[in-house]
Amino acid sequence: MSFPSQQLLQLSSWIEVPAQSDFPIQNLPMGIFSEANTALRAATRIGDTIIDLAALQAIGLLENLSLPPNIFAQATLNNFIKTGKKSWSALRQRLLEIFDKENPELRDNAAAREKVLFSMENVRMHLPVSVGDYTDFYASKEHATNVGIMFRGKENALMPNWLHLPVGYHGRASSVLVSGTPVRRPMGQMRPDATQPPVFGATRLLDFEVEMAYIAAQGKPLGERISTAEAEDYIFGLSVFNDWSARDIQSWEYVPLGPFLGKNFASSLAPWIVSLEALEPFRVAAPEPVEPLLPYLQYKGKKAFDIHLEVLLKTPQGEQQSIAKTNFKYMYWTIAQQMAHHTINGCNINAGDILASGTISGSTPDSYGSMLELTWRGQNPLLLADGSMRKFLEDGDTLTIKAWAEKDGLRIGLGEVSGEILPAFPYDESQ
Repeated sequence: MSFPSQQLLQLSSWIEVPAQSDFPIQNLPMGIFSEANTALRAATRIGDTIIDLAALQAIGLLENLSLPPNIFAQATLNNFIKTGKKSWSALRQRLLEIFDKENPELRDNAAAREKVLFSMENVRMHLPVSVGDYTDFYASKEHATNVGIMFRGKENALMPNWLHLPVGYHGRASSVLVSGTPVRRPMGQMRPDATQPPVFGATRLLDFEVEMAYIAAQGKPLGERISTAEAEDYIFGLSVFNDWSARDIQSWEYVPLGPFLGKNFASSLAPWIVSLEALEPFRVAAPEPVEPLLPYLQYKGKKAFDIHLEVLLKTPQGEQQSIAKTNFKYMYWTIAQQMAHHTINGCNINAGDILASGTISGSTPDSYGSMLELTWRGQNPLLLADGSMRKFLEDGDTLTIKAWAEKDGLRIGLGEVSGEILPAFPYDESQ
């Protein structure tokens, strides 16, 4: 059964959904969970209820989907992602059926419900995919312009290539963390005084970056390419992402090969992946290109998504407070263009790979997606509600990014990504 868009909008579940929940029945994100001392397995979510997909398959409610046995009884979603877009869509449609308030299949089967349904309070969420590769783009014109002005001046804010291609670099997959994992302050070389030799120590300019990650499907064989027209067939879904950054380490090391130790110490991913199907009602037109695009980067239709993002900071002595709000629709380069550029040279992508948008910034100071911009390189510190000041992040701070889309009474959330900053490990120079 397939639900027309208007019928889908009116759909409600027999599972209780709190008001303003990020997770109505129309969402159905996917993640990996466990209870205490139990194996990791795949789940979706409605309201504050976790739905065990492995159990749902085991009791026969997914038997008509032609999925491999035990596909959800695994510690990552990678193998399910490899089954492809038709399988993802078929699962979504079946879940909409099962949890529709009018369907008694599971609703009226107490014994089955006990095996399938769990409270969010009683489970632990894990990294949803095994990340083989991670690519980070630099796709916000506002962010790239702001950073360029700081370091090169207004006349040379954007590098000559920026308006012609989605700039990106290869990040570190091994240090991608699930939301809630603490982040250790990194150490490295810095040169705070250009007239003096470099120094070594813990970063003084620890920063966050508001990003969206998209989880790749299994791509084409090495040597082939993915066009903008077909790019979304190779995107499993979107998730909230924080690419932590040590700005002082980064600024000293990045010439000529780009970020290294200033980035690879940690990147945080939200536990839920939301499908493009769920986000379909929130498509919008992307910004018009400033320069003519080469054919492989051209596309038709609405390829941007109206997704709100909010940054919240909690200091050790204070309450959590909002410090910035931005939107994914501001991105100059769309996810379709990024995917097309990534593969135009024949580069292959694999199921579970992360492609991240790069910092998302808007045109106003309160919509900037990093401390670097919010405090303008530390020149304008943030005054927080507890009376403290922040140029960059300090030990004990907890940084949270939330994301959601909302239109015509429908709210689809992507949850949040959060991390507390721990002090750097002690370093013994004699070792």
